[in-house]
Amino acid sequence: MTDPDQPYRSGFVALVGRPNAGKTTLTNAMVGEKVGIVSNRPQTTRHAIRGVVHRPGGQVVLVDTPGLHKPKSLLGRRLNDVVRDTLADVDVVVFCVPADQPVGTGDRFIARQLQEVKAPVVVVVTKTDAAAKKHVAEQLIAASQLVEAAEVVPVSAVKGDQVELLEDLLVGLLPEGPPLYPEEQTTDEDTERQLAELVREAALEKVFQEVPHSLAVTIEELNRRPDPKQTGRELVEVHALLHCERPSQKPMLLGRGGSIIKAIGTEARHGMEALLGARVHLELHVTVLGEWQDDPKKLNRLGY
Repeated sequence: MTDPDQPYRSGFVALVGRPNAGKTTLTNAMVGEKVGIVSNRPQTTRHAIRGVVHRPGGQVVLVDTPGLHKPKSLLGRRLNDVVRDTLADVDVVVFCVPADQPVGTGDRFIARQLQEVKAPVVVVVTKTDAAAKKHVAEQLIAASQLVEAAEVVPVSAVKGDQVELLEDLLVGLLPEGPPLYPEEQTTDEDTERQLAELVREAALEKVFQEVPHSLAVTIEELNRRPDPKQTGRELVEVHALLHCERPSQKPMLLGRGGSIIKAIGTEARHGMEALLGARVHLELHVTVLGEWQDDPKKLNRLGY
């Protein structure tokens, strides 16, 4: 129930942390549905994803950012720029520190960046389900020493532990204001980007070695038409390109007899059908886009 004596609050909350700190899993848990792709590989998130959390007393617009890191390419520098631009423009910052890994140089690097930020910082110790209680307690102390925090909260996004508590804390830190998005909206991600990310997520699970960092996906064509098999339903035809950097990576994505690309397509199609509520016909092709991570024109073309 909304307290009539309490003003409605709304605003933007950025989630930051080193790569693989559990930011996207936490975003999806708070929103209540999948708005960002998840992988145990660093640098999975490559742009700021917005998810909308609707609470009785307010609305939290989460901005899940790429992991801040020491960049090794132009793509890496652009990802860091995305994070810094986001931090300059939000009402609250959530600093994610995983419970299952010791506080390290990556966390301290982010803490230094946050010294420039005017917004209040909430430190969230993530992945508490993956660490013993003793380690979680030690991590809470270590994480609270990194920055001057408004709150320090242990959370398991996978189990849902303390997720609602965190949401209420965030609402309390937001400025008074009306809802920024309608009640039924949970993300402002455009459909094509979500579809491309579903293909990339499926590929990250199927390929190893150096391919994941070198992989980008674009949707080349998206056609909707009546489904000939189901009256009143839609059939969505999706043509996607998987871009790798070197000719040697192409066979890794294709697999023997096309087995890998077929498995990627099957998994991505299931996600697309759930997202679109329609039957999907998906065509995937692999192309080599030489050293795109360090080429400004190619990065622009790929949407980075």
